[in-house]
Amino acid sequence: WCPEWLEYVKESEGIPEITADHQKLLDFLQDYYRKNGIAPMVRILSKNTGFKLKEIYELFPSGPGKGACKMAGLPKPTGCV
Repeated sequence: WCPEWLEYVKESEGIPEITADHQKLLDFLQDYYRKNGIAPMVRILSKNTGFKLKEIYELFPSGPGKGACKMAGLPKPTGCV
């Protein structure tokens, strides 16, 4: 993962600009993955970042599993289409 990846992928995910809120979620996803070897469940993501599920979907329209994990450079979570 590198900042260039984020710039490359954000347009395809329908995100015009990466905000501090986007970055907070991406940093949490990457940190959680480094520690646990898997992406967190949405409930864990929401609880630990303070974002409601609706807010996460507003930030990442294709969802936390598909869009946010892709942008964080993580493999697609199990059960994600």
